[in-house]
Amino acid sequence: MRDAALQERRNRQILADIVRMYIETGEPVSSRAISKRFEETLSTATIRNVMADLEGAGLLYQPHTSAGRVPTAAAYRFFAQEIGSQATLSVEDRDWIQREFKLATTSAEITERAGHVLAEVSNGLGIIVSPPLAKTVLEHARMWLLPDGRVVVVLISPGGITRDKILRPNRRFSQSELDATAEFLNRQYSGWTLEAIRGDLLQKLATERESYEGIISRALTLCDPAVLGDESALLVHVEGTAQIVGTPEFADQGQLHDLLAAIEEKHRLVAVLNACIDTPEPVHVQIGVKEISRAGENLALISAPYMTHDQMQGSLGVLGPTRMHYERAMTAVAYVAQLFSETLSKI
Repeated sequence: MRDAALQERRNRQILADIVRMYIETGEPVSSRAISKRFEETLSTATIRNVMADLEGAGLLYQPHTSAGRVPTAAAYRFFAQEIGSQATLSVEDRDWIQREFKLATTSAEITERAGHVLAEVSNGLGIIVSPPLAKTVLEHARMWLLPDGRVVVVLISPGGITRDKILRPNRRFSQSELDATAEFLNRQYSGWTLEAIRGDLLQKLATERESYEGIISRALTLCDPAVLGDESALLVHVEGTAQIVGTPEFADQGQLHDLLAAIEEKHRLVAVLNACIDTPEPVHVQIGVKEISRAGENLALISAPYMTHDQMQGSLGVLGPTRMHYERAMTAVAYVAQLFSETLSKI
């Protein structure tokens, strides 16, 4: 039914115009309003018939009988896939984003600038998520023994991003063993992700046990993401909370409270954004984000992965109301991901 309603170019254009007009005004869209901006000369009766077909296909709904039509989640999904994906970044946005990034000189400042840009273009949240620990690229490792037998493991990634963890291993290590393990990892695996390091260590342990058993066993214990624990929830930067709180979609105080709790907890944001790393699209669009909160059905997520030094790292994106300027947000997310990757790689 839905596919049939969208087979004709005229129907697709009318639906796109309805979505655009509703995004601009927030008011139900009438057939008369569409006829004024439609490129062909069509009667309001013809447009009403098309709108009725689109409503029957689940792409529009009518709040009450005398009102115009409002897009459904399916209509926003169509618009993002068919219209937003073909959009190009405006010259004004490109120049503005470049100016914002030129103000940043450290990884923290770059992250702050990127979050600010993403929040502005979406009227929602700009979110930057560091990579899951398994996908963290190792540039240098350090290890120290504490008096009580615990071990401090510090992992330094390109750009100076540091993660540290205090472990309580099953057996006691000496400082010389820790030094040897760190030196082995730095010599053999600089530029590798922890995920890839673990896979290679397991293969070496299986085929070259006599040569590597001691040091590989120590490396697996001390540099295993499962042992270190994934702390990515602590490595998420969020901008624009005040903007999304003020949108009409969250006038309901119960939904607003639930959304603010999700933003505060952050791990739900991390899980949803990091899922985009494994999607084939350069920019991933999700209409309705119920994984985040009960208010998620009124939200849209536009996200993209970023890289540093040719290694897949984390993800960034915007989380905003479904009534979002998708063409602007999608092109901005793609460009911010590109600049973010390039700028971090130069640090």
